Amino acid sequence: MSTDAAANGPAVVPAASLIPADAPFPKAAKVALGMPQLRSNLAHATGTIRAKRANVVGELDDWERLRDAAAAIKADVQRRLPELAVEFERNATAAGARVHWARDAREANEIAARIVREAGAEEVVKVKSMATQEIELNEHFEAEGLKAFETDLAELIVQLAEDKPSHILVPAIHYNRDEIRDIFVQKLSRQKMGGDGVATGLTNDPAALAEAARLHLRRRFLSATAAVSGANFAVAETGSLVVVESEGNGRMCLTMPETLVSIVGIEKLLPSFGDLEVFMQLLPRSSTGERMNPYTSVWTGAREGDGPRNVHIVLLDNGRTDVLADEVGRQALSCIRCSACLNVCPVYERTGGHAYGHVYPGPIGAILAPQLEPGRHDDLPYASSLCGACYEVCPVKIDIPEVLVHLRQQGPHPAGERAAMGAARAVMARPRLWRTALRAARFGSAPWRRKGFMRRLPWPVSKTALSKWTASRDLPVPPQEHFRDWWKERER
Repeated sequence: MSTDAAANGPAVVPAASLIPADAPFPKAAKVALGMPQLRSNLAHATGTIRAKRANVVGELDDWERLRDAAAAIKADVQRRLPELAVEFERNATAAGARVHWARDAREANEIAARIVREAGAEEVVKVKSMATQEIELNEHFEAEGLKAFETDLAELIVQLAEDKPSHILVPAIHYNRDEIRDIFVQKLSRQKMGGDGVATGLTNDPAALAEAARLHLRRRFLSATAAVSGANFAVAETGSLVVVESEGNGRMCLTMPETLVSIVGIEKLLPSFGDLEVFMQLLPRSSTGERMNPYTSVWTGAREGDGPRNVHIVLLDNGRTDVLADEVGRQALSCIRCSACLNVCPVYERTGGHAYGHVYPGPIGAILAPQLEPGRHDDLPYASSLCGACYEVCPVKIDIPEVLVHLRQQGPHPAGERAAMGAARAVMARPRLWRTALRAARFGSAPWRRKGFMRRLPWPVSKTALSKWTASRDLPVPPQEHFRDWWKERER
């Protein structure tokens, strides 16, 4: 860092570094809740996106029918996924692309690194891609002596800060403008940029910040001979890939370099080009609150004199086939990465994405991460209040609360919880015992009757795991008159 840069901006501590590595969600969330600036940034950003989304969604009278159509298309894809994948490979190959199959992250990373080396490149420019984050492509490239430069503005901010993304759509959502300005001044100094970097007098004005990023990236675009992308959709009927974005960086990466490597999850397949019509209405409204994306790039194979000459497509499984085998959990594969569920989730808004410990945070991450990595992230299905807001906004109608409950049933349960639920089942299965328990609860709650709630369960229940429930919630006091007594009196 130059002296001027250090003097013009305090060091910004990467948010991810403040969360203990591999910490379970409850512990990580507790740390995040103690970061008021983080919560303020998240509340402001998610609130703004929610309002924009609500406005543009309200313009469409057929919004619910579009959601139904998208859900039906995705269900069809899941039923015919092997067939559609083979069809895509056939049509993409016929159009001049080379299709590779990757069973897991290791294979995908090795394929991508080999292609870049064979192209004679040591650096690549990247389009924003959740799939490449999932397989940790940047880290693999670095270990192999290659360098990947993020070109999406938010991804660039995170990369410069040596941080990790905390949101599917807006990776730098946990930073405010002042913090972004400080990152740019520190990392894009004249010393590092050879004279065309960021001036030390940079302000926090969004236009000024965008201009600083543009100047920094322009050299990368003009000199890059290889690029890496993901895809929002892959059309089996034509072998086409589709990327939607808002800044134009994707268009630069997809058209200028000679070699393009696109790493695409197999769940991104659509049967026909006509199916795009549905998703092109749903995705921009649900993600950025726009009627349409400023840039929509569609490419089919390779064509002389038009874009990259060497087009490679890596179809990525990485656990998706196993998810497909679960008839309830497979709904997670319908996700189009719009992030609408994150923007309405009260848990995410207060903890941010780093607390989830996975590249996919929020409600969708809570059902996708445990399935992609069985045995890990088993606590994430509990990172929800089951309020259902995520299902209400999901453009493809993933019933996230249903999958959360489904995964909770499959996951491990503490001994105290199993004992408590076993006792409850035994009592509820015996009417006479149940009536006795209701009367006991009524008398046992007498000291708290005036307040109407209990802050702590009474002894001996307070000595069990149930006391953790009342440590963060108030327990309503059982009513003096139960339904059975009311009904009996009414009949009399």
